[in-house]
Amino acid sequence: MSMFESLGRYAAAIKHAHNRNRSVRTLNSLPPEIQKDIGWPASPPSDPQAALAALLLGSAR
Repeated sequence: MSMFESLGRYAAAIKHAHNRNRSVRTLNSLPPEIQKDIGWPASPPSDPQAALAALLLGSAR
């Protein structure tokens, strides 16, 4: 595998993670009624400890 293939795969993984996170942020910003209608789980309350845990443990590696 060449260096450029590895770099391309890494860039694609970053783009995929960015798109996924942007979608989650968009869905979380919807009103709770719409989230319920589409089956999206309720947004967690803005707890700093929960946000830190999601940041550290929520990303796929």
